[in-house]
Amino acid sequence: MNPLPSSLNLKALRRDLLSWYRASGRTLPWRQTQDPYAIWVSEIMLQQTQVKTVMPYYERWLQAFPTIADLAAADQQQVLKVWQGLGYYARARNLHRAAQAIVQEFKGEFPVNLSDVLSLPGIGRTTAGGILSAAFNQPLPILDGNVKRVLARLTALTLPPSKALNALWQLSTELLDSQNPHDFNQALMDLGATVCTPKNPSCPICPWQSHCQAFHLNQQTQIPMSENRSPLAHKQIGVAVIWNQERQILIDRRRQEGLLGGLWEFPGGKIEPGETVEDCIKREIREELGIEIAVGDRLMTLDHAYTHFRVTLNVHHCQYLSGEPQAIECDEVRWVTLAELDQFPFPAANVQIIEALKTGQP
Repeated sequence: MNPLPSSLNLKALRRDLLSWYRASGRTLPWRQTQDPYAIWVSEIMLQQTQVKTVMPYYERWLQAFPTIADLAAADQQQVLKVWQGLGYYARARNLHRAAQAIVQEFKGEFPVNLSDVLSLPGIGRTTAGGILSAAFNQPLPILDGNVKRVLARLTALTLPPSKALNALWQLSTELLDSQNPHDFNQALMDLGATVCTPKNPSCPICPWQSHCQAFHLNQQTQIPMSENRSPLAHKQIGVAVIWNQERQILIDRRRQEGLLGGLWEFPGGKIEPGETVEDCIKREIREELGIEIAVGDRLMTLDHAYTHFRVTLNVHHCQYLSGEPQAIECDEVRWVTLAELDQFPFPAANVQIIEALKTGQP
């Protein structure tokens, strides 16, 4: 792809987009502030997550952690609990770690230099550009998923965007209105989110319709080209709700690394080929916690999809028999009552298990 086709009129593109934004841009809470912390939180939450989903979490987060210092001083479990349900939990862990780094290295003030911002956990080039342009009006480009789609259609990109990142970054840089980068970047994101949508783009109301090569070629529904993706891996998981004689339930906290690091869960693991659910649960509990259990009735079966795989959780009530629970494959184990489960941050699928336990205890 020629990253900047000669047919593009940069001045007209900027003018038309900003005019549209002034009339049609969304009113969002993080656009009512210049606080880099609040803007940073919004940028992280909006990664792979829609605005309508983010809204209540954003308000709740800033109530719980009004400043960088408040976030840095918080316990990770509190941070994960406030984030619970928003998914992609590495984002919350990185926000927490980055806040601690800002307190230690930048005296609690969000840095204004690009290189310093990029040194923080969880912040890449797009997020840094989004924060610094929104908070400080710095002329830095962005290239999130919405922007990739807009630019791919604008230029009738003949490759999947992931195969043309350098060219798309160059195009985003060239297009940027250096006199008004704050509004331009916000407008570009809004264009992708509300008009140049993945399916059924609203071309008749698009301010860039006359400039858009995909529209002129009638290829706006074929562009951007998609990657050839393998089918999602499907894992069958045996899950144990382990009760002791005091009517307490055994939960464990996952190790920090990995998809759901730091969250609590009901223990279990992958069912091996030829293994029954009951045998899997007994084996996993012995290997992970060092205890013996009796597997009882099925509580529920539920499906849950992650980005690169999906799981079916086969959940059984279990009775604790013997042994002292050990954190062999996790960071911590704890006996808790059913009422206490709400105090801990759990993955979304485990929250469904908790709800099932509340409505029908054994």
